[in-house]
Amino acid sequence: MIRLVLFVLLLASHANAQERRPSHCIALAQDAPGVNYIHKAGFRDPLPDHTVRLRYIAHASFLIQAGDLAAVTDFTGFIGNVDFIPDVVTMNHAHETHWTASPDPIIPHALPGWGPYGEGIEHHLDLGAMVVRNVSTDIRSYTGGVEPKGNSIFVFEAEGLCIAHLGHLHHEPTDDQYAALGRMDVVMAPVDGGFTMDLESMMRVLRRVKASVVIPMHWFGDVTLGRFLAGMENDFAISIPGTSEIEVSLRSLPERPTIVVLRPAYLRDGP
Repeated sequence: MIRLVLFVLLLASHANAQERRPSHCIALAQDAPGVNYIHKAGFRDPLPDHTVRLRYIAHASFLIQAGDLAAVTDFTGFIGNVDFIPDVVTMNHAHETHWTASPDPIIPHALPGWGPYGEGIEHHLDLGAMVVRNVSTDIRSYTGGVEPKGNSIFVFEAEGLCIAHLGHLHHEPTDDQYAALGRMDVVMAPVDGGFTMDLESMMRVLRRVKASVVIPMHWFGDVTLGRFLAGMENDFAISIPGTSEIEVSLRSLPERPTIVVLRPAYLRDGP
């Protein structure tokens, strides 16, 4: 009888495991050869095969496009004067510039990065061409304390790439959190130097992550950005293409880890 019960439990466990597509990011990966990976494109232009487009919209908001799917990070309700509804929006609530209390109900999936106070939230959204999941971290509260699990690092798995948006990160991740994040090919990192983390701490995080592409966000003026770039130039190549968009694929990741500075621009139609 005991063997029968154990067998039934094993089958149930196996069935539950099959409900989620295994993450290709939480695994060891082979280094990819690097070629030119900067491309100018409009957000409505078709994408080449096996390619993800990243557009810096504003502050901490990015448009991530893969196949026919589009996601917007740290969604505030406004991405530009365009008729465009993303499939997914993610939000964090450290400040009002990272979320909206009333996302358009037409948006199929609006994912908050927080849950009931201190409990966090778990997302694992599988849309076929894109998987969106999160790892919870703590944030400082307005009263000077800490809200456990009040922030989410969102990970977007698409076209074989692992793309992480650090959100309003307030502390260096723990070993368990790094393990849950897995491999990160592209990272959007806040480099304000104070509202999120001090620059030295953020630079330690990025050196440990060893992403092929780091895109600075949440910076307040060129002086703040320049301090970050100066602190990282010995470890990363610096690319300033003068655009708001890049296209990235596994085949085009740079051989040397590279910081790509994008200029924020709201979405608009036409040139």
